[in-house]
Amino acid sequence: MDMTKRILIIDDDPRNIFALGATLKAKKYQIDSCESAKEALALLQTEAEFDVVLIDMMMPEMDGYDAIPLIRKIPSRISTPIIAVTAQAMTGDREKCLDAGADDYLSKPVDVDQLFRLLQTI
Repeated sequence: MDMTKRILIIDDDPRNIFALGATLKAKKYQIDSCESAKEALALLQTEAEFDVVLIDMMMPEMDGYDAIPLIRKIPSRISTPIIAVTAQAMTGDREKCLDAGADDYLSKPVDVDQLFRLLQTI
């Protein structure tokens, strides 16, 4: 497993950022976080060193469904792997996330083993 990946977590709930971040840091990933999609878009336009983006799909102001296409419009982000994360594991959500431009989808609570398998393949 490549332990040098830099991951951006975008989630409006600091508890989710803390839980995911602590789990990933324990595996030696480098973690950055944003509590809004707007903040993340600004960071992603200026910071080139993210290997993966984990984005919560349900956030106030701008949700993941609106943010992912905007992330994909940033030239350096066209091929950056984006994993959608949502607590709303409803029928059709996975397809809706993939249609928005996500590379994969995880439901909350995040299955840590599934997350690490995804990170190994991207």
